[in-house]
Amino acid sequence: MTSRVLYLFGSAAPPVHDIAAVVRTAQNRGFTVCLGLTPTATDWLDPQRTELERLTGYPVRSRYKRPGTADVWPKADVIAFAPATFNSINAWALGITQNFVVGVVAEGIGKGIPMVTMPCVNAAYAAHPQLDRSIETLRGAGIRVLYGEGGFVPNAPGQGRPPAYPWHLLLDAAEQAASTP
Repeated sequence: MTSRVLYLFGSAAPPVHDIAAVVRTAQNRGFTVCLGLTPTATDWLDPQRTELERLTGYPVRSRYKRPGTADVWPKADVIAFAPATFNSINAWALGITQNFVVGVVAEGIGKGIPMVTMPCVNAAYAAHPQLDRSIETLRGAGIRVLYGEGGFVPNAPGQGRPPAYPWHLLLDAAEQAASTP
């Protein structure tokens, strides 16, 4: 059986520190994993970069490749973006591609790549009216957004519980998206 390719993308929210365990779990579920991070998440995980690259077998990317150079990753069967911050969700929905990860998922809509995302925002960000509009925009574009009941439920500011972040829901949804013709 050929391995399905999962682009696992993360932005700078505390659960991103658990990304190595998520990569292993995804691999145990039969995925080849390519890891992409926003610039701040890249800074946070820089001490783990060598281990993450060894674990995935691919470079951890946070920048676009140079024009005319071959891509170092295989083609994605599915993209899972989590944790996705308030900034990343809104930028994606508005088409503001200020970084590699948001650029790939924004383009992924037009390419028809199956995608799932799970925000990680506190209740203060969740109260901002743009978040609901952005989630509605992404869902309208065919993105499965795991937010609210059956996904991520915001905590009060400063009351996050990174170990309780429901990574299993993201991987379940990615498996389902990758197996849907």
